[in-house]
This record gives sequence, structure tokens and C-alpha cells, in this order.
Amino acid sequence: MENTTQTQTIACIDVGYTDSAARAACAVIDNWRASRPVAEHVAKIHEVKEYQPGEFYRRELPCIQVVLAKLDQPPTCIVVDGYVWLDGNGRPGLGAHLYETLDRKIPVIGVAKNPFKDSNHATELRRGTSDRPLYVTAVGIPIAQAVLNIGAMHGPHRLPTILKRVDQLSRQDQPEE
Repeated sequence: MENTTQTQTIACIDVGYTDSAARAACAVIDNWRASRPVAEHVAKIHEVKEYQPGEFYRRELPCIQVVLAKLDQPPTCIVVDGYVWLDGNGRPGLGAHLYETLDRKIPVIGVAKNPFKDSNHATELRRGTSDRPLYVTAVGIPIAQAVLNIGAMHGPHRLPTILKRVDQLSRQDQPEE
């Protein structure tokens, strides 16, 4: 159950790529139902590792660490675009690697828009009137609570308003802060 007495800082993160750089974006909300972020952070990363199939985290994790460093305080939860676990056998994905780099102190929820091979372990969440699910995985928080949190996020569509916003921030060509 969501703790309503403690102030929450939920960091929703996405990374977009160009040919030569990455843009890591973070939209911070103070509750799961927020319609607008309380803060937005963007970081441009010029040295980006090449994509390696099955090891996406090697490219994305350094970018996420740069944008997380811009936060005034550590978040109480992080939502990433992707998977925490890549299969039902505990093969770590981006979210699990992030959780480890944070000394297992901050829960991470992965929200993927597309199925990953062997992703039948992910909990499907249908929002709005969409027939297409989101695929939710988590670490440091029970999966049932993670699904409830993502389901409660603002917006009538498949993709919650804040996750759509952070996706846009990661793609826009605007100056970093």
C-alpha cells in the first residue's frame, strides 16, 4: 500500500538517442496520480556506448546516472522505460542493474511498451481503452504494488501522462539545465 505520510519523490526516467549523443530526461512527481511534474531534468551525454543486444543497460545506465545526479535528493522510487528483469529466471535488465548501482536502496519499476522475448514473466497492465498492454516488472517493491502504482498514474491513455512527458523530454532538442 502506498505510504501517504511520507513525502514521495518518484523519478520517471527515459533516454533518447541521436547518432552522436543521448538525452537523459527525468520528470519528478510527488505522488502517483500527479498530472504534472514538480521538476524536470535533462542531461545531454556525448559519449554513448554502442548498443549491444541483450546488454542494453550498458548503454542506458550511465545516462540514467547522469540525470539522477541532478536531483536535489534521492528519489523514493524510480520508474524506467524498460524491463527490470529480462526473463522469469531473474536475468537482470536495465532496472535490476540500476537497483544494484543504488545499493538496493531505491525501488525500481520497469514499464515497457513492447514485449521482450521471454517476457511472459512481466505483468501486463492495460490502461484506458487500449487493448495493448504495458509490461511491468519491479525490484525493491512487490510487483502487485508496482502495477497498482503505474495503473494509478494520471492520464486516460495506455501511457501515463508523466511517462509520455519524460519520453518527449528525452527526444526534444532543447538545452540541458
